[in-house]
This record gives sequence, structure tokens and C-alpha cells, in this order.
Amino acid sequence: MLPNPVILCLLLLPSGKQHTCSDTTETGHYTVIQLSFDETPVPLSPDSDTIFYDPARKLQWDDFRAQPSPAGPSAAVAYTSFAYDGNSNLVNDTLRITLRLQVFFIKSASWVRPEARNNYALAHEQLHFDITRLVVERFKQKLRQTALNRDDYDSIIQYQYLQSFREMNRLQYKFDQETNHGLNPAAQIRWRDKVNVGLKNNGVLPEELGIEGINFTPSIPGQQ
Repeated sequence: MLPNPVILCLLLLPSGKQHTCSDTTETGHYTVIQLSFDETPVPLSPDSDTIFYDPARKLQWDDFRAQPSPAGPSAAVAYTSFAYDGNSNLVNDTLRITLRLQVFFIKSASWVRPEARNNYALAHEQLHFDITRLVVERFKQKLRQTALNRDDYDSIIQYQYLQSFREMNRLQYKFDQETNHGLNPAAQIRWRDKVNVGLKNNGVLPEELGIEGINFTPSIPGQQ
């Protein structure tokens, strides 16, 4: 009912919170590698086709500008994804790597059928956007736990990006499957709370925190 196509946007690195590791060169010298993330908010422009993720700015139906697909069961489609670019700077024995991360929604590729314009369906689409943001938090944690070296750090980061991109697709698909594309209110509320817990814990999901057995009261479609 509410699938979520995504796009791949990969920007190569030229050759937040800071992560430090060390690497030994062929000459035996140590290189300290410092990784940081730049997530400076992008100002929202009414004329822009892109909405960058902002927890204080939820999606609205007016953001869905594309024409609905004439075929298929989907009531709405939210086109979301994430990308990064970055720079590096070697000073003495310290390599400083800064990654700029962006989570975005494309208006011209997102659509909704007139009969589906209700608060419950919009909450489902917002969750697709939130899941993309959640994956970015998990991407950051993977990089913080990954050993980088000065000769091959860009390919390592690209690999982790692709792994996270695949994880995003898996989670989006699982979300739609378990909620029956939004037709199962109880499952949608479980996903909402699961994503909210992950967003508050640097991408760590409830099952990874050992949180189980929580009961939820489903909301009624059209009243959320």
C-alpha cells in the first residue's frame, strides 16, 4: 500500500562527535585518524524539490507533488534516501576526516492518491522518512567502530555506506510487510515506537537493547 522507493547517491571522498584511531605506515610512523560528522541543518526553501530531515519539521501532504501511479495498489509513495560527502586533511601525523550527512525527501518523486490523504497514512509515510534517518545513525555507529587507515579509508567508508543503504532497503521493506503497508494499526504503532527508541539511542534498536514484551494500544486509522 505504501512502498518506499529509494535512490542511491554516493559522493566520493577526496584523497558532531569525533572518533579517533591510529594506523601504522610502512615507515613505522603512527597516523592518528580522527573522524567527525557534520550535520549542519540545511535551511528549508519553499522552492526546493528536496526536504532535508528535521525532527521538528514533519512531512505534509503538500510535499507530495508527483502524479499518482495509475497502476498498483499503493496509496502513497515517499521517496527518501541519504547521502554523504566529505573532506580530509592530513596535518603532521593526524588525518582528520569530516563527513557531511544528508537525509532527504524528494517532492517531485513522492505522491499520494486523493482518497488516502489522512493523518494515519501521513504518519506511515513519515515513518519511512524516520527509518531512513535511523539508518544514518546506524551508519555513523558502524564507522565509529571500524578501523580506518590513511591509504584506504575512502573505500572502507564507501563499503559501509553501501551496507547501510542495503539495510535501509531491508528495513523499509520489512516495515511495509509487517504493517501490511499501513493497514495494520497495531503493527504500525510497534514500528513507530521501535524507530523512536532507535533514534534516541544512536540507532540502537529495542531488540539490541534487550527491550522486549512491550504492549501497545493501536490507534484508529484517520484519528492519529
